[in-house]
Amino acid sequence: MFDLNLVRVFTAIYETRSVSGAANRLFITQPSASYALAKLRNETNDELFKRSRSGMEPTSTAVQLYKVFKRSLTGIDKAVAETRTFSPETSRHKFRLALSDLGELLLLPKLVAWLRQVAPNIQLEVLPVDMERLDEWLLTGRIDAALCSRNESVSSAQRELMLYERYVCLLNIQHPRIGETLSLEEYLDAQHVIVSATSGHHIVEDRLKESGFEREIAVEVPHFAALGELIASSELLVTLPSSAAKIYARRGNGRILELPFQVPNQEVFLYGHTEIGDITAKTWFYDVLRIAGPTMIEP
Repeated sequence: MFDLNLVRVFTAIYETRSVSGAANRLFITQPSASYALAKLRNETNDELFKRSRSGMEPTSTAVQLYKVFKRSLTGIDKAVAETRTFSPETSRHKFRLALSDLGELLLLPKLVAWLRQVAPNIQLEVLPVDMERLDEWLLTGRIDAALCSRNESVSSAQRELMLYERYVCLLNIQHPRIGETLSLEEYLDAQHVIVSATSGHHIVEDRLKESGFEREIAVEVPHFAALGELIASSELLVTLPSSAAKIYARRGNGRILELPFQVPNQEVFLYGHTEIGDITAKTWFYDVLRIAGPTMIEP
């Protein structure tokens, strides 16, 4: 019979496609994870994983073993979790949440205020979301949850559609050449600010390219936080989700106009792996975000 610890190492390597990623998830050293893999290879008489550019690729034997091991581990972890309770009012658990700076702007203030009331002793660490590493972060337990635009690279995490974001244009209140409506010609003739595509907000640029349009980009910023003052002090235009635009407009940083072309609504998802790590705590945190999150995001 396999040592349960070996099974956990195998499953972690399979899901992260990395020995170091498995070690990080399980809070063990990389040599320990490598030793466990070597022992498993010996016991199964199979290589189990082959190194490739994309990581550790499982053999056909590993694929079959994973199906059985994962089902068994999930059953064991759930059975153990059912014997535990998570008490938010007394817990000192630390949760890690990945957010874009737009998520920080919309969700974080209300989330922190709510958590201070119901779980005053827990810790919350907010990480800037990295769309390219999101799947790895979730699988390795680097983060407990993420709130961001749709990410097709996330493989097996739980996900919940939180809201649809409609895109609008924000511009200077006293813009000298644009009045109460915005034509396509005016939009394309203007200079624009864009937020880096690494934040996940590239849908507008994709739509323009599909339509054969090209706009002049004057400034590219890594985050949404800088947009308010930029718009208020220039003639630049920015295309952004309406929830963020409403916040800037209320602050007097600009006014909102409808776009002169169609852009699909942006889907905002909650991602999480409640079967990795402390299941009871993670499930509580995920459910908080899933149930209360949409009302907290409303600007």
